[in-house]
Amino acid sequence: MLETIASHLDAVAALAPTWGLVFVFVFMAVESSFVPFPSEVVMIPAGFLAARGELGLGGPVPAVLAALVVGVAGSLAGAYVNYFLALWVGKPFLERHGKWFFLKPAALERACEVFNRYGAATTFVCRMIPAIRQLISIPAGISRMPLGSFTLFTALGAGIWTAILAATGFAIGRSTADITYLELCVKGKEMAAANLPFVVAGALVLVAAHFAVSRLVLKGGRAR
Repeated sequence: MLETIASHLDAVAALAPTWGLVFVFVFMAVESSFVPFPSEVVMIPAGFLAARGELGLGGPVPAVLAALVVGVAGSLAGAYVNYFLALWVGKPFLERHGKWFFLKPAALERACEVFNRYGAATTFVCRMIPAIRQLISIPAGISRMPLGSFTLFTALGAGIWTAILAATGFAIGRSTADITYLELCVKGKEMAAANLPFVVAGALVLVAAHFAVSRLVLKGGRAR
């Protein structure tokens, strides 16, 4: 899929100065919903075009920051689709008819298992993990996770992942004279994957710290 989509990026890039941020929002919303679509072919080229001054909005730094904000907004929009659909129709419906949403029963069961085992914080950590990144919004909706918490955790996780991809594309755009979009996506994906374990480890540390502080606060409240 990466090769197929990357082969069409030349045509999309020609429209980037005018429609670039719209494309970022729409494709990140698609990527974050049921439709299988790699975010690497959205945010890495967005960062690359920003570095080259081809995304509009003046200088490279404002352009890449705008792409980051719009990318997170698109990710939230797609996550809301999964969340509210799951909340409204429930798990039995998705188990029976999930194939119409590109949702395999085994994938649904795995996402629900992860969410039920590790709790709401998975909507933060799993936003940075391929394959389950989009699906984790579904058990959140099934479990009726508070919308505020869902939004916060999803935005944080999507923000980190989106920033990694945009920064990767930006760095390549600054350091590489000539490169095809397929080479850009492949190289960027490899760079992001190489650093992903450290990012996920850092996210887990943050989650552990959050729970530790929460327990201390709760103990202090009970003591009083």
